[in-house]
Amino acid sequence: MFIKIVVVLLLLIVAVSLLSGRGPAMAARRSSSNLRPLIKRVAVVLLAIGVVLAVLHLSGCSQPRETFHATDITGAEFGHQSALTRLTDHHGRRPASADFSGKVVVVFFGYTQCPDICPTTLVTMKESMRLLGPAADRVQVLFVTVDSERDTPEVLASYVPWFDARFLGLYGDAETTLEAAREFKVFYSKVKGETAMGYSIDHSAASYAYDPQGRLRLLIRHGETPQNIAADMQKLLSGK
Repeated sequence: MFIKIVVVLLLLIVAVSLLSGRGPAMAARRSSSNLRPLIKRVAVVLLAIGVVLAVLHLSGCSQPRETFHATDITGAEFGHQSALTRLTDHHGRRPASADFSGKVVVVFFGYTQCPDICPTTLVTMKESMRLLGPAADRVQVLFVTVDSERDTPEVLASYVPWFDARFLGLYGDAETTLEAAREFKVFYSKVKGETAMGYSIDHSAASYAYDPQGRLRLLIRHGETPQNIAADMQKLLSGK
């Protein structure tokens, strides 16, 4: 960009110099009046080129940045995908970063006995996948449990794919889960109560989305519509 600006400025300077008769070539040939019309034509052409390039450059700078319905957190210094590779999926495998290469990845922290936020989020993502059509095969939804005590891989395997067979549940022991949550700035806390479940868990409700290059890009608020999520996923798949 800096080089383009310098070229435009040089063209404008040369053109103005030739038109005013102060250029070195003009000074050497001031007596040759038959060259002046040609020099003026060259100067006009250079001036026109400089103006056109300047306009194009300024119009390019004024183009608005791609907007998303979710919050754009591009460049965030947290939520590295490597934190997920220390967890185990509901098939008993540890995911690798290569597993997500070329895909949009959506990460959500919750637990299977959550009465509202978690099932609502998973239903929303299921509908977003439907709206994406064939492109949904390039989207990977990851449900990270914060209830390592009750959400075993077997429990996750019966719960998460019920929403969409392509969704993956991720599990870790208490320490590994806490480390992953901290990496994503996710809060969760066990709340004891006299219920059939024994306790509930308060937790953050937002989801995170990565682009196909593995860069953290979006924070999706709980309650976002499937239509908006699908539109954002399509933009990420398109390289926006």
